[in-house]
Amino acid sequence: MLEGQVIGLSVKDFFTKPMLKIALLPLIFTMVVMFILFFTAADYGFDALQEFIKASQNGEEVSIDPNAPFYFVWTTYIIAFLFKYSITSWLVGFLVYTVGTIFVMMFSVLLTILIIGFLTPTILGVLKKRHYPNLETNGFGSLMSPLWVALKSGLIMVLLFILFIPLYFIPLINILAINLPFYYFFHKLLTYDVASTILTEEEYKIIHGKDANKFRFRTIFLYFISMIPFITLFSAVFYIIYLGHSHLIQLQKLRGIELDISDFKEEPKLLERDL
Repeated sequence: MLEGQVIGLSVKDFFTKPMLKIALLPLIFTMVVMFILFFTAADYGFDALQEFIKASQNGEEVSIDPNAPFYFVWTTYIIAFLFKYSITSWLVGFLVYTVGTIFVMMFSVLLTILIIGFLTPTILGVLKKRHYPNLETNGFGSLMSPLWVALKSGLIMVLLFILFIPLYFIPLINILAINLPFYYFFHKLLTYDVASTILTEEEYKIIHGKDANKFRFRTIFLYFISMIPFITLFSAVFYIIYLGHSHLIQLQKLRGIELDISDFKEEPKLLERDL
C-alpha cells in the first residue's frame, strides 16, 4: 500500500464518530474543569483584593503575611493600586482573564494528550477490529516501561538542548537546533506508545531495524503537523491512527499475510459498540 493511501485511510478513520469522541471529549472535559477552577480562583482573588482596597481606603490597618515572598508583596500592592482606578482596574482584569484563558487552553491540551496516550490500546483496538480482524497482536513492555522511555528520552532531549547552545546564535540553523530535541522526544514517545501496544519486542526490533528511516519520515511529517496552530487540539488521535496503520501493515508483511486492498478502499463504518 502506498503511503498516500495509508494517510488517506487514517484521515477517513479519524473522521468517524468513535474517533472524534476520543479526540474531543477529553479535551472538552479538561477545558471545562480547568475553566471552572480558574474563574473560581480568579473571582475569589479579586474579591479578596477588593476587600483589601476598601480596608486601606477606610483607614483600617491592613497587612500582608511578613513571611510571604517579596515579589508577592509588591505584586499585591501594585495590583491594589491599579484597582483604585476604573480604567486601570478594567485593564488589569482584562489581562488576567485573557492570559489565564490562554494558559488554561494550553494546559488543557497537554492534559488531553496525556489522557489520549492512555487510550492508545482502545484506538488501536478499533483499527484492528475494523481493518485487521484476523491479525494477532501481542504488545510488549510493562506499566513502568513508558515512564522509563519518557524519562530517558527527556534526559537526552535536555542534553541535546545544552549541546546545541552554540547553534542557537546562527540564523536558520537555530530553527533546526531548537526543534531537533523536541522532535527526538516526540518521535521516541509516539513510536514506543504505538509499537509496544501492537508488536512483540522481537517484531519491534525487526520492523524498525529494516524500516527505521520510513518511520522517522512519518514522525517528521506528524511533527510538522503539530506545529500548525490549534491543530494539536485534535491531532493526537490521528497520530496514533496513522502510525497504528503503518505498524499493522508492516506486521502483516512480516508474518507473510497478504494485504486485501479492497478492505481499505471501503469507507470506515465504525459503530459505538467498537469502543
